[in-house]
Amino acid sequence: MAYELRQYECVVYAFTNTTLYLETEMITREQLQGQWNQVKGQIREKWGQFSDDDLQRFQGNGEQLVGMIQEKTGATRQEIERFLDSTMQAGSSYISAAAERTAQYTDQARKQVQQGYDQARQQVAQGYDQAQQTVRARPMESLTAAFGAGIVAGVLVGLLLTPRR
Repeated sequence: MAYELRQYECVVYAFTNTTLYLETEMITREQLQGQWNQVKGQIREKWGQFSDDDLQRFQGNGEQLVGMIQEKTGATRQEIERFLDSTMQAGSSYISAAAERTAQYTDQARKQVQQGYDQARQQVAQGYDQAQQTVRARPMESLTAAFGAGIVAGVLVGLLLTPRR
């Protein structure tokens, strides 16, 4: 059985009204290092004859760690593996809780994005309907406004494209 520490990253999205905030909830190398420190502490507590240097050499390599503990203590491989399993399970429960929180935040984010999209779509549709009503109610004024806007845009483009002396 190999006991490896891996880095997990959970991106958590949280929304407040229409503003999107991105929080990164990460099980960082430092947190995994903290878990490793906890494992080392529990190994030293159970089998007191290990120095930091002894344990540091095997960080991340469970097979070598089990072999060294077996060699120095005479404990059986099964006993050591059971001990390491129970120690590492405490850390995996933290990872499971983080994954569950991530799923909840992701679902909440999805709902908020959908709600914002629906609101924006509704506002655009209302603006389009209002513009249509205005054009139908006042076609000459609308045509004059469009013509005037075209003249102004043409003059501005012409000024921008004319070389300066």
